[in-house]
This record gives sequence, structure tokens and C-alpha cells, in this order.
Amino acid sequence: MSTRIATDLPDEVTAGVSVTREQEALLLLLERMIFCGLLVVLVLTAIPYGTVEPWSEGLFECGLLLLTMLWIIHGLFAGQWLPRQMQLFYPLIALLGFALLQSIVLWQTNAGGEKVWYAISADAFETRRFVLKVGALVLAGILFARYTTSRKRLSVLVHVIVVVAGVSAIFGILRQSMQHDQGFVLPLLRPGAGYAQFSNRNHFAYLMEMAMGLVVGLMAVRTTRRERLPLYLAILLALWTALVLANSKGGLLAMGVQLIFSLVLFTSVRARNRSEITGDEFVLQRFVRSPAVRFSVAAAIIAVVLGGAMWIGGEPLASSLEGASVELNAADQTALHERTRRRDIWRASWLMVKAHPLAGAGFGGYWAEIPQYHDASGVMTPQQAHNDYLEIIASGGIIGLALLLWFIASVVKQARKSLSAEDHFYNAICSGAIIGIVGVAVHSVVDFGLHITINALIFVALLSILSLEIKSTRRLRWLAQ
Repeated sequence: MSTRIATDLPDEVTAGVSVTREQEALLLLLERMIFCGLLVVLVLTAIPYGTVEPWSEGLFECGLLLLTMLWIIHGLFAGQWLPRQMQLFYPLIALLGFALLQSIVLWQTNAGGEKVWYAISADAFETRRFVLKVGALVLAGILFARYTTSRKRLSVLVHVIVVVAGVSAIFGILRQSMQHDQGFVLPLLRPGAGYAQFSNRNHFAYLMEMAMGLVVGLMAVRTTRRERLPLYLAILLALWTALVLANSKGGLLAMGVQLIFSLVLFTSVRARNRSEITGDEFVLQRFVRSPAVRFSVAAAIIAVVLGGAMWIGGEPLASSLEGASVELNAADQTALHERTRRRDIWRASWLMVKAHPLAGAGFGGYWAEIPQYHDASGVMTPQQAHNDYLEIIASGGIIGLALLLWFIASVVKQARKSLSAEDHFYNAICSGAIIGIVGVAVHSVVDFGLHITINALIFVALLSILSLEIKSTRRLRWLAQ
């Protein structure tokens, strides 16, 4: 049995297992096929508008199904299917089970002499579609965590994500400066609508936020070659420029929080090993780590988040005062009655929460239930809550809130564990992944970018990076190259 195969198998499985050269070659081939297949799916998912149309979502799910079949075959020979760290995926698996329960017909009534069947979900079909799509994403996350088995593979995964985001940023800048007619490479791209290959500029911002975190992580790796630093800096500048030009208020808010969080995170990591810090630098680190400074930074982050949320969703005070005269204008009252502002959608979503407090209206069923609580003309009906946290509660009720809190707690716990790794490369990459996750968490207060397949796929890839195995000695277990 080769060293690679023995290292890849759990200790309890390795004992007494004999692997022929043919089986070893097959396992290695399957590993490479699955990992490379995941990278191909990631790249292709980014191209057709971020994969939002039914045909592209169907191709994405079929691609994941094919990789899952290869995963099963590999597991039969290797004796191991799942990654050793699964804590971040348990809440998502529980979410899938709950959503599936919401789609099941639980009772029936007679209406006008006909039997009417009811489920918890306001749209049982869309809830099953939700289960299928999120299930494919969870499978992708598990496969990323299972087959990112070496430093080289982790580096390749991170660089592929960064390249996809970088190409999207450059494409967005070129499209903004050159497009004048319908279609720009992709036929459905309209002038002035969306950014890059996305039909919504806010969805594009999610991709930039996650990639910027990873680039910062790559730049923080001590072993990064000096000639690569200007390249990473140029990519970071391109991502930042595209994000600013996209003019996504939620994206700019998330970027600001990411900047503050990055400063706090890397300061804390550098100060952890005090044996390497001496003299004036030690005094500076003690000052930065003091409770007063930490409290000030925390207060600044909270102020930015709350102030930004009020600016984006609730409208600034000055705009509200200026809008008072508009509301008295009969010609503008019709437009106002469409109630498409975030605060109006959030108010309607909260009424929906109070109407379905325990199990919600069903994941995927938000659009079907919200018209009952959205007091508007009906010209524009919200399809999303423009706040993923509020939409989860509206769709899943108290149970959905419990699953959300479980997931957040798991991410925080796993992030702290990953940052304690002594392997500096893994530590830096995890720091970048955490920065990306923080950006998504902030932006999701005012938008729904994780509904877009490519954004959700990269998000689960970041979760997978945090889930890579760490031995009890707190050193990352890298498999033989």
C-alpha cells in the first residue's frame, strides 16, 4: 500500500487493508477527477449570469450528481466517504430535512365539494426545488472538504476562485465602459443593468467580497514569493475598483466592515505569538489588544453596520424629510404605493413572520405568501425579503431561526479552531476565508446574493476551507504530495 493511500484512510480503516497497485491508481485517478471536476463546475457556474436560469441551474445540479456518483465509487474502494470535519454542514443538512417536511401534504379540507390538500409551505413545488438546489450546494461543500487533501490542492482552489472573480471584475469594467447595445458577450445583458455577467450589481458585489478576502489571505502568507505580491495587489485593486464602480451600497458597506475586521484579525493573529514580538512593537501590540481599543473597534463596526443598514434600507433622515412633500403629491402616490423600498418589504416580511411563527411559510414559498402582507398596488410583488436573515425566519419560523443560530455558532467555533492552526499557510488562507464570510454576513442584511448559484457555491467552498482537518497537535494534516 502506498504512503498516499495509507495517509488518506482513517487509522482504524488503514489497519489490515491491502490495496493493489491497480486499486491505488484507480483511487488516485478518481480523486483527481472529482477535484478537477469541482473546479470545472465552479468556473462554468460563474459564466451564464451566475447560473440563475432554470437550464443553467439544471446543468449545475446534473454536474454535481455526476461527481457524487464518482464520490460513491471512490468511497467504496477507499473506505471513507465524508470529510473528518462536518460540523458546518450539519445545520445545512438539518435545514434540508426541515424544508422537505414543509413540502409534504399534511392535511386536507373540503372547499366547494372538492378536496384541497395543504402543506406547511405556501408553494410546495418551490420548496422541493429549494431542497434540490441547496442539497447540490451542500454536496459540493462536502466534496470540496473531502478532496482538498493537500496544500497544493488548497492553493489551486483558492487561486481558481480568485481568477474567476478577477476575470469577472475585468469583464465588468470593460462592459461598463464599452457596452451601448443589448448584449455584451452574453445576449441578455442590457446596458446599465447589473454588472459584469450578473443581472444585479448587488449580486456581483458578493463575489468581489469573498474573493477580496482570499486575496488578502494569500498576501498574508509568509512563504508567498515577493514577485507574486504585486500580482496579488493588482488583482485586489481590480476587485476593489469593480466593486466601487458597481455602485452597490450593500457591497460598499460590507467592504468597509471587512477592512475593519481584517485589521483586527491580523493584528490579533500577529500578537498571539508574543515570543516573536519585542521592543516598541510589543508595546504597540499591547496597546492595540487593550480592552479600550477593542471596545472602540467593536463600537465602530456596530455603528457602520447599523448606520449602513439605515442608509440602505430605512432611508436616511434627510431623504425621509425630503420625501414628506413627495408623499403629499398625488402623482407620486401611485409609485409610492408600489412599496418596493426595503423598509416596506421588511415590514411586510415581519407581518408574515407573525402570521407563521413556528414553521414559517416554507423555504421557496416566500413569493407566494408575501402578497397577503404587502400592502401595495400589486404592480411590483417582492420575490425576496432583501434580508436573508429575515427571509429565513419568515420561511422557517422559530425552527428556521434555531437552525440559523446553530449555523452561526458552528461557523464561529470552527473559525476560532482554524485560526489556532500552527501551519501559517492554512492559517492565512482561513483568515481570508473568514474575511469573505464576514463580508457576506454583513451584505446579507440588505440583499439576497446567496440566492445566486455561483455566490452560494463559493460560499460553501469557504466553509469547506474552514472544515479541513486539523490534528490534535493543532497542525494541519497535509497529505503527501
